[in-house]
Amino acid sequence: MHEPLRHLHRQGRPGHGRLRSVPAPDVAALLAELERSEPGRAGHARDAIDRLTGGEPLETLTELTVCEFLWYTLPTQVAGDRGVVAAALGRLLELGGLGRYAALCSSPVTARILRTYERSGEEAGTAACRRALDATGLLPPDLPELRWSSIMGPEELGAHGACSAALELARVCGEPAVDSAAGREALTRRWLTEPRADLGGDSWLHRVRGERLNRWVLGRGAAWRELAQPFEAHLHAPVPAPAGTFLAALRWLLELGRRPGGIPLPQDRDPARPAPDGSRWSDGELEAARELAEGRMGALRRAGRRLVTTREGRRLLGDRDLLWETASAALLAPAPGEDAFRASAREAALMLLAEGAPADRDRVAGVVGRGEGRAREVDAVLADLARRLAAFGLRTGGRLTPAGRSAALAALRSHALRPRTYARAS
Repeated sequence: MHEPLRHLHRQGRPGHGRLRSVPAPDVAALLAELERSEPGRAGHARDAIDRLTGGEPLETLTELTVCEFLWYTLPTQVAGDRGVVAAALGRLLELGGLGRYAALCSSPVTARILRTYERSGEEAGTAACRRALDATGLLPPDLPELRWSSIMGPEELGAHGACSAALELARVCGEPAVDSAAGREALTRRWLTEPRADLGGDSWLHRVRGERLNRWVLGRGAAWRELAQPFEAHLHAPVPAPAGTFLAALRWLLELGRRPGGIPLPQDRDPARPAPDGSRWSDGELEAARELAEGRMGALRRAGRRLVTTREGRRLLGDRDLLWETASAALLAPAPGEDAFRASAREAALMLLAEGAPADRDRVAGVVGRGEGRAREVDAVLADLARRLAAFGLRTGGRLTPAGRSAALAALRSHALRPRTYARAS
């Protein structure tokens, strides 16, 4: 089964910015006019506009919502001759003075996509829809500050709709910046981060992050909520990198990988090879740091029987805040093929450690639930988390160091704010 179309499977309707300076005509009046002049189209137009607006005024429409309806909702959820329905909707929009949107109903792109659904099936049709939506330039791009979810809550849906409306308005007004990816990113960032009067001085970015944090706290049962609730207030703001030196073993590996010849793979390497400052790490600590750097962080890559530092690794070495953020997030990175139970167990264990409590098998299983018969899996998760913390020098004597607690909070924040996506079938 194909991956669901991003942004199309959404709940509720967005709070779009309005592109019209005067109220749009009443839908009921337009339908009555169409019934008198073209009665054969009125029924199709009524069904289409109800699905398109959800009962909201025409002035809430944006080009993106019209495109999504024509290229996805219409061919997948409406029976009958879709071309006839599109033409009826176009006539209604034309009567309402929405000529730009009416033209989409009879455009060659719409006709081609509807034919693709009819002749080649839904998977091919949704692929054609996705390509056409990308080509509009109306989909707000992902930013470092916010990657959009496939499954959006009301606040994120409102933010996405508002950003798309801003992109549309800029294009209609002839702003050349929206013709480039950089320009669309800049406009989206500004629309997301600036305080807005219609949000009571809040920003869309703050609203979306608050929504994701709240869902992270509330989404997994009573025991999870009890443990996670105190963290919510601490995770709204970024967790800064600690002062002084941190992640020493990881830094050493990345520095070594920059040298000619890189890092010999384990079969060639002396596991007790000293670091430049004379300290030593165990083979297990270096191996855990290497796994994280090579996997989740993308900071090391294999070149024959050697490991070399990637461009991303060099970028991390040059930016201590980015290194801290990326390495902290790697503490909760899922192992290849790992299921949701193990990922949740690692997260619960890190929360317990962050609050200074023991993270043993029984406590973790009690938080995650569904742990009957999976004790060995919890043990494996705890052992893996301990390796990661030790590799980054964040735990001593069974407890997190001060830097370790900061890293745990940074990891939990990154995990809680990640975009919500559809689970893939295994």
